Amino acid sequence: MPMPSEIGIIDLMLAIPGDDNSSFYDWIKPLLLDRESHDMFNMPAQYMFKDIPDTGKHEDYIAYTLGQMDKHGIARAMIGLGFSELQEKALRQHPDRFFASYEANPNRGMEEVRKIVHMHEKFDIKAVTASPAMISPPVPVNDKKWYPIYAKLVELDIPFCPCMGVPGPRVPFGPQKMELLDEVLWFFPELRVVTRHGCEPWTDVAWKMMLKYPNLHYMTSAFAPKYYPPDIIDFANKRGSGQVMYAGYFPMGLSLDRIFREMPDVPLRDEVWPKFLRDNAVRVFKLDQ
Repeated sequence: MPMPSEIGIIDLMLAIPGDDNSSFYDWIKPLLLDRESHDMFNMPAQYMFKDIPDTGKHEDYIAYTLGQMDKHGIARAMIGLGFSELQEKALRQHPDRFFASYEANPNRGMEEVRKIVHMHEKFDIKAVTASPAMISPPVPVNDKKWYPIYAKLVELDIPFCPCMGVPGPRVPFGPQKMELLDEVLWFFPELRVVTRHGCEPWTDVAWKMMLKYPNLHYMTSAFAPKYYPPDIIDFANKRGSGQVMYAGYFPMGLSLDRIFREMPDVPLRDEVWPKFLRDNAVRVFKLDQ
């Protein structure tokens, strides 16, 4: 079960830090009603993370991030566009190391569909991400506002990556209940869906739905390896070896040092490790095209 080295890991959730990383979460703040959430400097779910990485001050944050990736054998990483100019700059300067995603808001209607097409044409985005409980106003994943976006993603042949499960920020979790994806996966069998942020406490529903729907996948974003849900790892070791894949959370909540210090203790089978760390991401996000 040892974790393989020099495999060229694909990290499906990473960002380039800057002098003030709190800007990553400005878009969530209108929904936060408690004073403590607004006082949390780094992130509105800071209470859940005890060791948010201190990335320090750097003249070149892109070079710093590449150094962190090289240190831990990460060949490529998916970064979200629209949160800071550094992400776009990193993508332009290092297309061999970074590929892009775009965070969608279906409240914008057809304008958002056109924006997705534009981002695909300009940046070759490999995924559209979503935080259904945290956009303003929130939109559950099975709401028909999403359907034009889902249809366009099928046409563009790129995955949809929604946060599912109880969100860390103090907002209602209803839009991210795992069972809401059932209708979406049924109606859009060609839409590849990769869940973010754990699906807890409904991981049993998540793996049963992955067993039911081959177009459903799971990434481990925002979870330190010691907290990966045991039933998801068990599923990955069995019939789900092609549906579970690695994603980190640097620098938002986890350091790469911590992730890869704990990663070798994850009880994956030998033949599952390459799929988890690289092969599934290459196939599902079509990174070889």
